[in-house]
Amino acid sequence: MPVRSAGILLWRRRGDGLEVWLAHMGGPFWAKKDEGAWSVVKGEFDPDENAFAAARREFAEETGQPAPDVAYDELGEFRQPSGKLITVFAGESDTAPDPVVSNTFALEWPPRSGRMREFPEIDDARWFSLADARAKIVKGQRAILDALAARLAGG
Repeated sequence: MPVRSAGILLWRRRGDGLEVWLAHMGGPFWAKKDEGAWSVVKGEFDPDENAFAAARREFAEETGQPAPDVAYDELGEFRQPSGKLITVFAGESDTAPDPVVSNTFALEWPPRSGRMREFPEIDDARWFSLADARAKIVKGQRAILDALAARLAGG
C-alpha cells in the first residue's frame, strides 16, 4: 500500500494573475536549494484517518497556525515519483501564516557524526505567481498547480 499524504494549497488572485502559497522544505538537504525545493504544506496520514482532517492537522503542525477558515475544494490525488499519493485541498485566502513556526524533526548531522540535531519541517513559506511556483515547487507536485489552474478556469 503506498504512503499517503494530505495537504493544503492556499491560493489568491492578484491583479491579472493567480498566486499560490508554498513552503520551503527544511533540513540540511534543502537548505541551499530554491528551485524545486518548495512544496504544498502536507503530511502523512493513516488509512483510517480522514484526508481533509489530516491536511488541516499537518498545516497547523508545519506552520504553527491553523489553516485559514475558508472553503476548500479537493483537487484530487497526485502520485509522486516516490510512489507516495498526495490528496490536496485548495482554498482561496488572502492570509497565510506569517511567520511560520514549524514543528521539527531529528536528524544525525553531519552524517555519521553521531550528533543528532533538530531541523524545522519547513523553514520558509511565501506567495508565488503561478509561473514562479512552477519553477519553485518540487517536480512531482507540478500537476497540483495544473489541476488548480484548470479548476479555476472551469476545466
